[in-house]
Amino acid sequence: MFEKENRGNTISGILFVSLFAMSATYLSDFAVFKHLGISPLIIGIVLGMVYANTLRNKLPEEWVPGIIFSTKTLLRAGIILYGFRLTFQNIEAVGLAGIVTSVCVVGSTFIIGYIVGTKVLKLDRDTTILTTAGSSICGAAAVLATEPVVNGEPYKSAIAVSTVIIFGTTAMFLYPFLYKAGLIPLSPQDMGIYIGGTIHEVAHVVAAGNAVGPETAKTAVIVKMIRVMLLAPFLLILGFWLAKSVHSVGTKQKTKITIPWFAVFFILVAGFNSFNFVPMQLVSDINAIDTFLLTMAMTALGMETSKDKFKNVGMKPIYLAAILFLWLIFGGFYIVKFATAL
Repeated sequence: MFEKENRGNTISGILFVSLFAMSATYLSDFAVFKHLGISPLIIGIVLGMVYANTLRNKLPEEWVPGIIFSTKTLLRAGIILYGFRLTFQNIEAVGLAGIVTSVCVVGSTFIIGYIVGTKVLKLDRDTTILTTAGSSICGAAAVLATEPVVNGEPYKSAIAVSTVIIFGTTAMFLYPFLYKAGLIPLSPQDMGIYIGGTIHEVAHVVAAGNAVGPETAKTAVIVKMIRVMLLAPFLLILGFWLAKSVHSVGTKQKTKITIPWFAVFFILVAGFNSFNFVPMQLVSDINAIDTFLLTMAMTALGMETSKDKFKNVGMKPIYLAAILFLWLIFGGFYIVKFATAL
């Protein structure tokens, strides 16, 4: 990809993607997007998809490796740096209830999603896993991190991200409304565990938590970070499972186990960050760079997503995400009640 004769064109492709990512970052500062909790990652994939379905045929073919580089290498770098958003002290801060809720929500949501997606809705494996990962762990970032493990096509990631947008945004408005209407009988702290344990995107969690109150918001963000932390073991387990049982037409065949090393580095970075060796201002700068890298990756995924690829998928991913959304609301509530009673 970075062969000497193609290096200039690849860099041109990367710079082209970065222009879209900068536009997404700029737009994310608009009041309407801040109010809705819509991150630059989401705006980036929308801009990329608009471009893919309008002017993509004008893109020099020699620049395509730059787009692919953004969807693969920059994506992995972004996931590794995501570890600077976490510390192991976050886990201690919310205690056993936050940990139990996070583990139970992630595990149960993925199992239910995989069974419903592949057995009931007859969705393909990759779309099912990507959609379920987005619902169970941390929205668009989870979809991005899972895509290299399943080696799925970019348009399937875009489909999964679209379900995160729909149901994550719905949850962001619905949870505070139901709580203030007295329909969710939880304390402010337990409501924070509920929000952090069941809403899709980090931005959605922040918005919903703040809509309820400061105590709820603080707990919600910490629990959400624990769910994000579970991304690494989830990817490792998924990688081993997929390698041991790759479904082809009516058969199972053994394949070589591929360890997603970026997930391992993600944990190491979070562990390093727990020692507070790095000044807070530098961590903040790293997080800003990381957000931009992930925005570039999302934008590039969008650029690889044309409407023609959606034709054979239909509404099934939306149905799957809707079922998981209902599970997160009702099943998640009882998981929180169980976890807080321990």
